[in-house]
Order: sequence, then structure tokens, then C-alpha cells
Amino acid sequence: MQAWEVATPGPIATRPLRAVRKPVPAPAGDELLVRVTASAVCRTDLHLAEGDLPPRWPGTVPGHEVVGEVVAMGTAVAGWATGDRAGIAWLRHTCGTCRYCRRGDENLCPRSRYTGWDADGGYAEYAVVPAAYAYHLPDGYPEAELAPLLCAGIIGYRALRRADLPPGGALGVYGFGASAHLTAQVAIAQGARVHVRTRSAAARQLARDLGAASAADLDTPPPEPLDAAILFAPAGDLVPVALAALDRGGTLAIAGIHLTEVPALDYERHLFQERQVRSVTANTRADGRALLAHAATHPLRVSVTPYPLAEADRALADLAGGRVRGAAVLLPGA
Repeated sequence: MQAWEVATPGPIATRPLRAVRKPVPAPAGDELLVRVTASAVCRTDLHLAEGDLPPRWPGTVPGHEVVGEVVAMGTAVAGWATGDRAGIAWLRHTCGTCRYCRRGDENLCPRSRYTGWDADGGYAEYAVVPAAYAYHLPDGYPEAELAPLLCAGIIGYRALRRADLPPGGALGVYGFGASAHLTAQVAIAQGARVHVRTRSAAARQLARDLGAASAADLDTPPPEPLDAAILFAPAGDLVPVALAALDRGGTLAIAGIHLTEVPALDYERHLFQERQVRSVTANTRADGRALLAHAATHPLRVSVTPYPLAEADRALADLAGGRVRGAAVLLPGA
């Protein structure tokens, strides 16, 4: 099968991805074999390729927003049939016995494993996944639009929860890419006023099209104090900017897996009056099921830029260069 792997991590200009031929993987007893029909390109893939997220082993196949058709399964699998449409996401294993798993925080499991980092992912024509960590997908969406829901959507959904936005509150969104444009729609459906701040003029227009109350560049303060904010851009220098825009008691959730250095904070300006900062670490399967249930009953406009699988390196370079509208999605059949 055709696939892409991280050859030598480094700046995207050094072309760290390499096209390879690999055998089609065989599913273990508890796994599904999925023929990939769409695989979204995530900023985490970029961090992996550039070495910000060190690869676990040489030749990792990235990709953890995967949609495909079940073509085979192990003998221990129940609840799935060949021909089913399945989703493969970032989280692919937890121990189930540690104190974090027992209390419902499986995203914090010390023995967790991840698609496209601990196991080959979706930049390929086929992928395997433990059936217990695969998702049944809602109807009404083409594969290319479902793929970004499996990380961008899920992580954004968890970030929104972590931000503790009160009903009818004002939410600030800093950065407006694949995850943010989905999260904004969820928040708007819940009655929030969403204020988007991003460098990209095209992203600002998309935010307005999706119903944002305001959309401006990063230097423009929101028109009202924010009850909550989510930082999607991996830029630590935006942390004090977002904190300064929060109202008393507001929460900033940082959604990325990687962040550049955060400048020194001024306690009285940025944190006093019970403002707080929260990180977001991976997701639980409950987060994934909740987001997909929301998508089934509240249709989301998923903005995608399609690429053939053969152009995965170009898709990743476009993501790095800010040239992708919405989410880049690889299509093996294209």
C-alpha cells in the first residue's frame, strides 16, 4: 500500500515526510482493518514531522483523523461488521486500571498510546485500530468532512468544556483553523457569543460566515469582557493577550499539544480576580462520542481543503505556511 512516514524530523522545508510502500497491516484479535477513505491533516502531525513532538520510533506514519471502511477484523471484535464506516482518532489505548482511568480521566493515563505516534496512522491506504477505540460515525456527512471531527472536533469540544463557558456567555477564540472553526459552531449552537481573533483575513471571513459575533486581528481587543477563551494557535505570546481579555472569574483553555514559550505574566493584570489557565491533554472516548452525537443533531459546516494522498507533503507544508482554509484532508482515492 502507499503510505507516508516521517523520515528525519526537521523543518518542513527539509521535506521530513517520505513516500513509501508498506504491506497492508493485518488486524490483531481486537482490531479493525480499515480501508482509508479520508485522513485529515492535524497540526500535531506537523509537530511530529518537525520534531517538536519526538517520534516514538523511526518511520512513523502520521495521521489520527481517519475515516474509512471496515474490511476485516479480529476474532475478538464485537459490535462491528465489514462495510461499516469507522473513525480512528488520536487516543487508541489506555490501561483501564490506573487511578486516572478509574476516575474517568483516561486521557491522563500514563500508559496511553496514540494513533500516528505510537502506531501507524492514516497517511496510508489502510490502517488498523483497536475496535474499542474506533468510532461509529454520524450520517449526513461525506468522509472528507467527517475526518476533521476526529481530532480537531474532539479536542475543540474538550477545550470548550475545560473553558467553563457559562450559558449565553462570551467566548474568545484565538487562532481559527481546523479545530477552532468547529468549536465556534458548537459554542454558537449552545447560545454563546463568539469573538474570533486571528491573523488570517480569510479565517476572519470564515468566522463571520459561521456566525461569530466579531472577527478581527490579534491586536484588536474583543468588544466585551470574555467569560472564557480558548487558545488554538500554538503561540505562547498570546497567553497574556487572552488572559487580559478575560472578565473576572474567566478561564483560558489552551488546546494545543505544543506551545511556544509563554512570556512572564503580570499577576494583577492577568490572573488576579480568579482568572485561571487550563491545559487540554488529548481526549477521552466520552468526549469523542459526545462531539459526534452533537454533530448528528446539529449539522456542522466543515471547511476542508482536499489533497490526494500522493501530495501529503504539500498538504503539511501548506498547513505550516497558513495556506489551508479549514482543514486539509488527504483522499487516498483521489
